[in-house]
Amino acid sequence: MGLRTKTALVIAATAAVIAALIGLLVHQRTADQQFGDAAHAADAQLVQALEDHAAGVDSDALVDPPDLPAALRATVTHRPVRATYLQDAGNHNGPVMWAASRSGRDILAVRRSYAPQAQALKKLDQQLLGAGAAAVALGCGLGIAVAAATGRRIGASARTAQQIAGGDLTARVEPKGKDEIARLGEAVNTMADALNGRLEAERRVTADIAHELRTPVAGLVTAVGLLPPGRPTELVCGGVDQLRRLVEDVLEVARLDVPGVEQARHEAVRMGELARRAAAVSGKEVDVRVHTDEVVETDPRRVERILANLVTNAYRHGAPPVAIEVDGTAVRVSDHGPGFPADLLAQGPQRFRTGARERGTGIGLGLTIVMGQARVLGAQVTYENPPEGGARATLDLEPERDRPVG
Repeated sequence: MGLRTKTALVIAATAAVIAALIGLLVHQRTADQQFGDAAHAADAQLVQALEDHAAGVDSDALVDPPDLPAALRATVTHRPVRATYLQDAGNHNGPVMWAASRSGRDILAVRRSYAPQAQALKKLDQQLLGAGAAAVALGCGLGIAVAAATGRRIGASARTAQQIAGGDLTARVEPKGKDEIARLGEAVNTMADALNGRLEAERRVTADIAHELRTPVAGLVTAVGLLPPGRPTELVCGGVDQLRRLVEDVLEVARLDVPGVEQARHEAVRMGELARRAAAVSGKEVDVRVHTDEVVETDPRRVERILANLVTNAYRHGAPPVAIEVDGTAVRVSDHGPGFPADLLAQGPQRFRTGARERGTGIGLGLTIVMGQARVLGAQVTYENPPEGGARATLDLEPERDRPVG
């Protein structure tokens, strides 16, 4: 049950309880007022009848009536008082208001029909019931309106938070009012500003470090070329080359992190051709399979970079054979290794994640660059561990396109 439904039900239930309490109060007060007026009128009629009886004048009073209620008879028999009594049942004409008193050895009584009061009370109850139903219906409508407005405001904050979590740090909530929901929106905006500031500081530090390293790394590359041939030189060359690639990757990540810096250049190209070129760029043995080849408008260099990084990651952290499968505008890179780690599947790639190969971590910057380049292209990259084993990454250049379920 959602918040809107709960809010509407609470307001409707509150309206129903208030309507019931007011109805009961009005009913009781009206019934008491009617009883008091009827008893007073019957008593006044009895007083007049007693005076007439004492003066020997005929009156409408009943002398020792056999149908006098037993409780009233007992009251006036044992005490010299005037008393009234409402007889609800036992009369075919409806309820009757009695008034009786002793006059010598006789009991004088008068009776008045209480049916008009009973009918009036019944009609009042029907009116109260209708008014209560209308109040509940109005409360339901009001509850739905309030819940809808509240839900829209909370939903806007939730959607903005999701956009921020998805990487759109420019998304903001427009707080309205000064209630708790407005403070929630302000908190989301504050969180986004703080997160944006931290990421911007991280980007600046990363870019500055990479720029500072370019010059000494370039010098190392030049110096390594002057070393005499031999195994030590090969080891130094391998380390320097790895350092050079790392610095280039860091600079690329820094550029991709800044919105608007990297722009895609679109041109028509066949997906099968792109897959073969990416396999060649990776320098690895890759089985390229083209199921459905299509011409797409995209940036070939960025697509090649994404696929080459996926192939390199498959060899580094997976196991051969590695395959690239082209299916229209979607390209899948799969291997036969231990699969992607659970935290990557749940949270996506995280930069500078390194670890032992046998633990399935050690992601580095390769997949971070993949996600950044895909974002520039407007493409989507998903990661999964298929049931048959291994790992599979899918690049979809048209994620909004409807595809048949195979």
